[in-house]
Amino acid sequence: MAGHNKWSKIKRDKGVNDAKRGAVFTRIGNQIAIAARSGTDPDMNPALAMAIEKARQANMPKDNIQRSIDRVADKSAAALEEITYEGYGPGGVGIIIETATDNRNRTLPEVKTALVKNGGRIADAGSVMFQFTRKGVIRVTETGEDTLMTILEAGAEDVVEDGDETLVYTDQKDLMKVRASLKGAGLTVTDAELQYVPNTPVAISDQETADKVMRVLDVLDDVDDVVNVHTNADFVV
Repeated sequence: MAGHNKWSKIKRDKGVNDAKRGAVFTRIGNQIAIAARSGTDPDMNPALAMAIEKARQANMPKDNIQRSIDRVADKSAAALEEITYEGYGPGGVGIIIETATDNRNRTLPEVKTALVKNGGRIADAGSVMFQFTRKGVIRVTETGEDTLMTILEAGAEDVVEDGDETLVYTDQKDLMKVRASLKGAGLTVTDAELQYVPNTPVAISDQETADKVMRVLDVLDDVDDVVNVHTNADFVV
């Protein structure tokens, strides 16, 4: 999972910079609007609660959050749909690209172009997805043996210390429950979301290939309709 985590860290740092110029607000707003279809009360809709929390972490204004929720009732608003694309990058790494779009005829060509121009290619549905498992991923600031025991007692499937933080993996249906338990135990949760976690990471051991993989991931992440990019690349250089 090391490579997956490395890309996650880069995305988080990139997201902070994007927030300064407003790019991340559009992405999170789309995620909020889609999640709100299942109910506009975050207390009753875990997906909406997570999207709103992500928005707050990005310092998204309350008015923007509310407007995104209100899109559910706005008949004049363009309809959004979630589409997940699969692809391969340099070195044969698998890539999962999650999008939220009001025009799939725009989004697919943009995703294809980002892949092809940077040494990758689009893949048939299902040909990459089987290499990943959808899991809840929670990041906490505490580390150490006591922290690990607390996390496991909260119902986590796996725990990995990652530098000065700890990554918590859960079954996707248990994400909100485990997150609440960790907070109740006094741990500091900095992020909690559903991710595609690689079953078997693909080792990238030379710098040239690593740079190419990071390039294609970065370009994909810059596509306006893309909300998340996942890879099974394990950067060991």
